[in-house]
Amino acid sequence: MTNVCFAGVTGWTAPPILAAVHAADDLALVAGVSRSAAGLTLEEATGVAAPGRVHASVGEALAATEVDVLVDYTSATAVKADVLAAIAAGVHVVVGSSGLGAEDYRELDELARAAGVGIVAAGNFSVMAAVLNRAAAIAAGRLEHWEVVDYASDTKADVPSGTARELAEAMGEVRRPVPGLPDEQVHGPIEARGTEVAGTRVHSVRLPSFVVSTEVVFAGSGERLVMRHDAGPSPEPYVDGTLLAVRRVAEVAGVRRGLGSLLFD
Repeated sequence: MTNVCFAGVTGWTAPPILAAVHAADDLALVAGVSRSAAGLTLEEATGVAAPGRVHASVGEALAATEVDVLVDYTSATAVKADVLAAIAAGVHVVVGSSGLGAEDYRELDELARAAGVGIVAAGNFSVMAAVLNRAAAIAAGRLEHWEVVDYASDTKADVPSGTARELAEAMGEVRRPVPGLPDEQVHGPIEARGTEVAGTRVHSVRLPSFVVSTEVVFAGSGERLVMRHDAGPSPEPYVDGTLLAVRRVAEVAGVRRGLGSLLFD
């Protein structure tokens, strides 16, 4: 039995994942983390009839409960400290929160390897999003020009989204796109060209009605290829990928990026 602590139990993503963990024969939901619900039982805070309590911090939860895997769906401001606390406690981590960059993951990988801790981190645990990353990486091996457009709601604070960042980094591992007009030749605010992630220009749109949509546009002479993943209003697409990561995170010490590292590698 794998004991699971879920950080972000009162968040939007939590309900179907918590229910799935509780229903699984090989997993046990034993603790949660939420500042707003700290002190409540898991059942009081989430409606899931699991034993255990909700704690104010990951450190408190791991000190009070025997945990094998921490699942983190918190925020860009909290996730790194949560992962560091789990590594220090020898607990494996599934990271569904965005906000960590390549340098953060390099640091965490070194610490996790030294501690014998596995980390699986994905900007998006949807299987369809993982297929997009895989297909885009294949296309990057044959095409020279592309940019990424990152859509999310107007309440999403981190830019680019973890999904868009992961997509750009996956293509960057294949190669970098051929650049267009050099920055010094651009007339007007250079910010209009977006930011650069692993050599790819990424443009973040933040508007009502979007959840997370990620689009990569490949272009050549006289033609374009557009690949896009749209997330709907429900967190259900993230359940299967998250549970797969929980079950396999202990296999390898260090950081594995993307759900594709479990599906395709």
